[in-house]
Amino acid sequence: MTALASPWPAAATDPQRGRRVAFEPMSEADLDAVCEVEKTAYAHPWSRRHFADSLASGYPSVMLLAEPLPGEVPHPKRGDGRVLIGYLVAMPGVDEVHLLNITVAPAQQRQGWARFLLDALVLWSRGQGAQWLWLEVRAGNEPARTLYTRYGFQQVGLRRGYYPAGGLQREDAVVMSLDLAVRGPGDGA
Repeated sequence: MTALASPWPAAATDPQRGRRVAFEPMSEADLDAVCEVEKTAYAHPWSRRHFADSLASGYPSVMLLAEPLPGEVPHPKRGDGRVLIGYLVAMPGVDEVHLLNITVAPAQQRQGWARFLLDALVLWSRGQGAQWLWLEVRAGNEPARTLYTRYGFQQVGLRRGYYPAGGLQREDAVVMSLDLAVRGPGDGA
């Protein structure tokens, strides 16, 4: 399985908002904007180095970009004027894909974009021949855990003290998996 064997969807029209959205590969030139979103979305964000290392490793790293709606000011600003809706970073393995980071910009949250990103990842993963999609999520991140459960992910384990939680504190990670061979979420994307 190779990171770029199957392309991401190029563009689509968002039926709810009537604007064009497109997946584009993340590059070093995008990291300032990506890191700005990351810092606004999380108390313990990925560092620029995390993203740079993922890019250097050839991990699939894509951004979801959209035309701005009337009156919408893109933040962070991009040279092309488009809005950075969100992004994801995944790590392919033998018969599986591990979701390392999925983020929707705070101004775009609760609009279905995380599910849209997951749909695209499921389709891409199936195209790579993957049978499983894996992820870790903070035990205290109830909105994300609810999204993943509704999507069809199953909790399969717990990693104690996996995430930093401020000071000397650590937070557990819930390990979840999605069987990609089973018909279900992502089939209609």
